Amino acid sequence: MEEKRILYVSSEVVPYLAENEVSLMSYDVPKMVNDQGGQIRIFMPRYGNINERRHQLHEVIRLSGMNLVVNDLDMPLIIKVASIPKERIQVYFIDNDEYFKRKATFADEDGVLFPDNDERAIFFAKGVVETVKKLNWVPDIIHVHGWMAALLPVYMKHYYKDEALFADTKIVTSVYGQSFDGNLNLELSNKIQFDGVPASALSELAIPSYENIIKTAVNHSDAVIIASENLSSSLTKYIESTGKPFIPFVPKDQFAQAYTSFYKDSVL
Repeated sequence: MEEKRILYVSSEVVPYLAENEVSLMSYDVPKMVNDQGGQIRIFMPRYGNINERRHQLHEVIRLSGMNLVVNDLDMPLIIKVASIPKERIQVYFIDNDEYFKRKATFADEDGVLFPDNDERAIFFAKGVVETVKKLNWVPDIIHVHGWMAALLPVYMKHYYKDEALFADTKIVTSVYGQSFDGNLNLELSNKIQFDGVPASALSELAIPSYENIIKTAVNHSDAVIIASENLSSSLTKYIESTGKPFIPFVPKDQFAQAYTSFYKDSVL
């Protein structure tokens, strides 16, 4: 993997949020590539429950200051950065007071999903790509983890399809077990269509459930990794039916070799 550039875009990453399947793999996989001499960048949202002082986040003024349009509203983009201790790995945080200042990730204290999670996901996807453009850093692979990041493949294949910077970039999506019940805002598809994405590409999002959001990400990815041992049979069968390159679940003690081979043989 030496000199290959991989952009990791994740809903959650340790040590900034609690340990779970998504946050752990969003740390372990980039570390593995970094240790092999690859070049990596990690992006995640800057949720309000991340302790900025403890993790030494600081704003990157030269990258901040843009406005992103979400459903016809101008939303300021703030970029922060921190380094994972001892690993020489930088993590970029997509921030906006309206979307990410609240002291929780996806739901309120009663477990009710935030009603604007759909717009938060749109803002995150566009914020990542706009920041990477400002960095002028061309990834060979974009590897997506977690549902909050799942709209990025859609935007890459449509909204940013004419960006020369990403002409040769491949998208890999890791698929995890269900992480929320119910649906996001039923207007999600219309809000994405506002950005010129055709309705035909968003048919799964008529009902924006967890599975349908992931199916949409899979549809717009070049390759897929099944990252949960307990993935639903319906999602597993859907991934198999697409004909896209994929690898089945691999235990943590074996993932390094499997992922490296997959990157090289099926994606790059």
